[in-house]
Amino acid sequence: MSQPPLRRPDWRTALIDPTPLAPPGFRSLAAPVYRGSTTLFEKARDLRDDWRGGAMPYTYGLYGTPTTLELASRVAALEHAAHCFITPGGQAAIALIYLAFCSAGDHALVPESAYGPNRDLAFGMLRRLGIEVEMYDPMLGDGIRALLRPNTRLVWCESPGSITMEVQDVPAIAAAAHAAGATVALDNTYAAGVFFDAFAHGVDVSMQALTKYIGGHSDVLLGSVSTCDARCHEALGEARTLLGMGVSPDDCSLALRGLQTLGVRLDRLEKSTLAVAHWLQARPEVDRVLHPALPTCPGHDVWQRDFTGSASIFSVVFDEAWRGEALMDFIDRLQRFHIGYSWGGVTSLVTPCFGLNRPTRDYGDRLVRFNIGLEAVEDLTDDLAQAFEGR
Repeated sequence: MSQPPLRRPDWRTALIDPTPLAPPGFRSLAAPVYRGSTTLFEKARDLRDDWRGGAMPYTYGLYGTPTTLELASRVAALEHAAHCFITPGGQAAIALIYLAFCSAGDHALVPESAYGPNRDLAFGMLRRLGIEVEMYDPMLGDGIRALLRPNTRLVWCESPGSITMEVQDVPAIAAAAHAAGATVALDNTYAAGVFFDAFAHGVDVSMQALTKYIGGHSDVLLGSVSTCDARCHEALGEARTLLGMGVSPDDCSLALRGLQTLGVRLDRLEKSTLAVAHWLQARPEVDRVLHPALPTCPGHDVWQRDFTGSASIFSVVFDEAWRGEALMDFIDRLQRFHIGYSWGGVTSLVTPCFGLNRPTRDYGDRLVRFNIGLEAVEDLTDDLAQAFEGR
């Protein structure tokens, strides 16, 4: 039965009618930005509140718009994953993984070299929730079997490790963890999802801080959590929904733009970073360079076996004569390196990393982290030289 036509609406009503008036058919090289909390349904019987995709992928803005799901699909393809969730930041991705797989009374393992806020979460909030997290030597490899318990639910890897750059034997750790029934999660931010194939090496869940290389310009905070496993996908999706981890489509559009130049940026960053690392390695003020592609880095042989490239970040252990306040003064004399956290953008950064509480490899107050950007290598080495000579 046809419905009678309605009278012409008041102009106030017409203003808020969501029916598009622009002609269809516009195609662009840029992914459209879809903003919206409410998703419209054709019929009342179609209405449902569910994060799962399938035949009806859009049910509520919190679960994704075409912009956010486009980014998730592209990150999944980059990492050879079946599923991907986008989170408000890298730390949100880490928290999501813990809360998806651990409950009160469970045990988890995290390497000493893990990202600092990961450890802060583990030994702060998670401890209060009754989840026991234990640190382990990142170079343990298959020896991690000795630390696994009947209630171990999650084993974290981060390779290379944060700041101290240890490259882990992820396949050996994953095999041991799986034999004990534990899920293996990897912080794969350093590799940008391309230099290390997490799922080919036994990982169940891979996360990245998209803030770093995929964002690429130090202007967006996003994270991703990817998996190939249906069980993991279900656990992550449920936890993400209950935690309300929505993301901005505007931020996702910046990450989508960053993906387009990821290849050329990584190529340039790898070459420039290796050049600066080799230059520093030759300086008398330097004791050791912790760059995965150099033999002086713990796990270099594993990096050669498992990785297809290196990135923009590395650390330097300075000579005993260059420590503490002397290193602070050295950093302050730098002019083209900027002082700040994070990495993976176009600008070179430097950060003193003292008192890290790394029981197995304690470099004291001699450790400095560098991120190399897109500046000319000669300009960066000139800056480092003048900072050394200005003492």
